[in-house]
Amino acid sequence: MAKAAGGFLRWVELDDDGVDAAAYPFALPAVAGLRKAGRLELDPKVTFLVGDNGTGKSTLIEAIAVAAGFNPEGGSQNFDFATRASESVLGEHLTLVRGLRKPRTGFFLRAESFYNVATEIERLEVQGSYGGRSLHERSHGESFLDLVTFRFGPQGLYLLDEPEAALSVYGCLAVIARIQELTAQGSQFVIATHSPILLAVPGARILQLDAGGGITQVGFDEAEPVSLTRSFLAEPQLYLHHLLSGPDA
Repeated sequence: MAKAAGGFLRWVELDDDGVDAAAYPFALPAVAGLRKAGRLELDPKVTFLVGDNGTGKSTLIEAIAVAAGFNPEGGSQNFDFATRASESVLGEHLTLVRGLRKPRTGFFLRAESFYNVATEIERLEVQGSYGGRSLHERSHGESFLDLVTFRFGPQGLYLLDEPEAALSVYGCLAVIARIQELTAQGSQFVIATHSPILLAVPGARILQLDAGGGITQVGFDEAEPVSLTRSFLAEPQLYLHHLLSGPDA
């Protein structure tokens, strides 16, 4: 099969005219960084957003998904349900600069609300596209893998928010293999993650968000989830001593 170029989304721009830059969500470091940078360049295959809790990477992924026409709670562009509206207004202020081709399919995976998506899949009776079995009858991790294995297809746009939340190490490795297979078939991924394993996708662009509003492209070894995990695993007792010792220790 011939490889097809990705790049359905080329970059993201922020239009925050008339908004309060000191208010949520515009005060989040990720949004401040986007404002400072002018635009967020996306890799035609895989872009990772990494950063500490509170930097706004999940809010940014959600806003990109909303601006691209996906349901805020997750699902495909054909999903239209709401359990509890919690999305920010950021999606209304993003401009997505698109490539020449349109994706044939797509999906927004939001880990925290995937239960609601699985319920909607049952209601619509479309389990056949997700492995032929109710995702509620699978473990959380198995349901994620069923989604990636059976529902994700070639030439698709996939926006994933912390997919590792339900996955074992083996599950993360299986997702890497599937991402590689799909990008070779023209798909594009934008992923917010804390997982040092997922970041190992070959050739991926890793954008690191910091609390000061910086957005920096880094290599795998420099990515914070990778460097901190390596440092901890090298000397766990040293970290635990500092974390668990009292102030007088």
